[in-house]
Amino acid sequence: MPSLISSQNPMQASATSLLPGFDNPVDDAQQVFRATLEAFAHPGRLDTLPVTSGQPDGLSPALSALLLTLADPDTPVWLPADIPAAARAFLRFHCGCPLVDTVSDATFVCVPAGYAMPALADCAQGLPEYPDRSATLIVELPSLTEGATYTLSGPGIETTQTLRATGLPADLVAQWDANNALFPLGVDLLLASGYQFCAMTRTTQVALED
Repeated sequence: MPSLISSQNPMQASATSLLPGFDNPVDDAQQVFRATLEAFAHPGRLDTLPVTSGQPDGLSPALSALLLTLADPDTPVWLPADIPAAARAFLRFHCGCPLVDTVSDATFVCVPAGYAMPALADCAQGLPEYPDRSATLIVELPSLTEGATYTLSGPGIETTQTLRATGLPADLVAQWDANNALFPLGVDLLLASGYQFCAMTRTTQVALED
């Protein structure tokens, strides 16, 4: 890709081009896509990546695989400003996605480990005639098996679903209640930790257990 190569010296460009995406790009992406659809169909249920991919500095296994699957030239991605350059080069090379500086311009808001999650209200909410033009946040957390306990309910959940997570904002429930109130607008959420991930849709109800 000329735009990528021209911005790096030859050694850097060669190293970036050799960093793998998926071993079998079509089949592997389809597996991760199906797993992602299942995650959104069953909010809060913890799943494990069906396949792995190359992992640049700054991105976890789940973030790498999810972005390789979901991002493309038509889906702007936001990354923290000081994320390692290798992560940006990886996404440009394998996904061709635009990388934007403003959260509200992004289709996918990517929050790697160690970075604060942007406020949900600052992300793209969609438009009344195009609610699908909202953002999906993909957030890496320290743990999806320990930490605060959340009770989820709503579409896709038979009764309730328990989610344990470390690293979510202290005011997540208040933010999420406001997000629910925007339906059919509002954002969706993918939470990841290492090789595991789960989803929360804008219709999911969330309560924090004492």
